[in-house]
Amino acid sequence: MDFIKNIIGKELTIFEKKFSDAVSTQTPLLDRIMKYIINRKGKQLRPMFVFLSAKLHGEINESSYRAAALVEILHTATLVHDDVVDEAMERRGFFSINALWKNKIAVLVGDYLLSKGLLLATENNDFDQLHILSDAVRQMSEGELLQIEKSRKLNLDESVYFEIIKNKTASLLSSACASGAFSTSNDKAIAERMKKFGENVGMAFQIKDDLFDYGKEDIGKPTGNDIKEKKLTLPLIYTINNADKSMKKKLIYMLKNENKNPDSIKFVISQVIEHGGLKYAEEKMYAFRDDAIQILNEFGESPVKNALEELVRYTTDRKY
Repeated sequence: MDFIKNIIGKELTIFEKKFSDAVSTQTPLLDRIMKYIINRKGKQLRPMFVFLSAKLHGEINESSYRAAALVEILHTATLVHDDVVDEAMERRGFFSINALWKNKIAVLVGDYLLSKGLLLATENNDFDQLHILSDAVRQMSEGELLQIEKSRKLNLDESVYFEIIKNKTASLLSSACASGAFSTSNDKAIAERMKKFGENVGMAFQIKDDLFDYGKEDIGKPTGNDIKEKKLTLPLIYTINNADKSMKKKLIYMLKNENKNPDSIKFVISQVIEHGGLKYAEEKMYAFRDDAIQILNEFGESPVKNALEELVRYTTDRKY
């Protein structure tokens, strides 16, 4: 990550101030919550993808900064709303907004962030950027609802899983890359190609998250959490679809009726490992990563291209 920050470190520093200004408010309670959000921000992967995608095709400008701010605002809004939906009390090791200020305020905070994102784009006539990112929000909502529907029915089709993660996770990352590239190239064909690049990265990113549920690393959520929530992750889908009839029946019963039982969770995890679910998911993850790098190679050699490739590899090699 040091090499990446050498390439866009200055831009990330400027971005922090611009993002803070973009969500500022004169309402005391809201201002406190915005400062809380800013102080517990994550690794800022999405702004990194915006700036590197922008720099790959030209000089970073004010439109690039607004694209990064819009991506981060929309991402933060969806996380705040997700925590309400999931009844999550923590986010990245900190109390969630709904844990500290309750659901009603958390929903309104998410709405406020969405409105600030819309205003940031419309007040600066960034309508192409707004279209790119609004489509991502639509996809994220559809993906979340599809996951809820399929989790209830335990529909274990791999194609449905890929549709869910393409919408839920990959859409925002792909839009980050597309909006960054468009901000400097003003070329819709380049933006579309970078969107596909980002989609592949996002798919690999989500599969990596799925794999964490079966690992030992300290990642801010307990092992087996996805099983408890009946989330149909790729290692689990592969295992159920490749187990014999009796084992498949047993695993589905446990997921439906014993998904909170520690012994049942441990058993499901052991079967995923035994049936090669982790190995299969890793292979798929690396295939998406390699597809992303192949698209990146279309744009020729440069320090920026190398930094983007390093960031892609970080998504699959990270420990949390």
